[in-house]
Amino acid sequence: MFLNGTIAEESWFDDDITPELFKSELFAECGPVTVWINSPGGDCVAASRIYSMLMDYKDSVTIKIDGIAASAASVIAMAGTNVLMAPTALMMIHNPATMAFGNSEEMQKAIEMLSEVKESIMNAYEIKTSLSRAKISHMMDEESWMNANKAVELGFADGILTDEKRSQPTEDGDPSFIFSTNAVRTTLTNKLMSRAKQMAAAAHIEQKPAEPESHGRSVDELMERLNLIKN
Repeated sequence: MFLNGTIAEESWFDDDITPELFKSELFAECGPVTVWINSPGGDCVAASRIYSMLMDYKDSVTIKIDGIAASAASVIAMAGTNVLMAPTALMMIHNPATMAFGNSEEMQKAIEMLSEVKESIMNAYEIKTSLSRAKISHMMDEESWMNANKAVELGFADGILTDEKRSQPTEDGDPSFIFSTNAVRTTLTNKLMSRAKQMAAAAHIEQKPAEPESHGRSVDELMERLNLIKN
């Protein structure tokens, strides 16, 4: 599944993600699910509904953040059984915001409402990270941006996405040793031994009588020394 775009209760644009749309895709099949997230956030109530769906899902949920999981999208990410971030991805948490109109009493109600919304969001962060509420609250006050390493360090993510192709060893063994001194020496020794064996085989076929060494060493002596170097 791909969660790309703004999170909203109702869809106004083509890239909006609504709880109803997400639910229809989530429960279309069963089994472990992977959700790719690239979202700047959006409506916190809609995000809460999607978060609850994933928390209630019977099988494992892997969250993979390939771009950004900011604001309300970071709340959804907290529902993952396993949360992974691309090395270049970002996560951002901050205080909730709203628009209010009216007298001082209406403004006070809006402040109280935002305070409760913040507490509800902190619940999701606390469950995932086990950080103190004071620490989480401070991070939200500061509008904290986290790269993949920092998110893993603080517990907002469990790991960093890796390229499995690059982690596979080559036919010659561990790729980190391809250009090591030992590898170069072994390759050269093998080539010399192969050449020496060819020379020995040719000498045996010709069955010529042994002649004084013209190059300082016989084939047998060369083979013996090469075996010594190799071992």
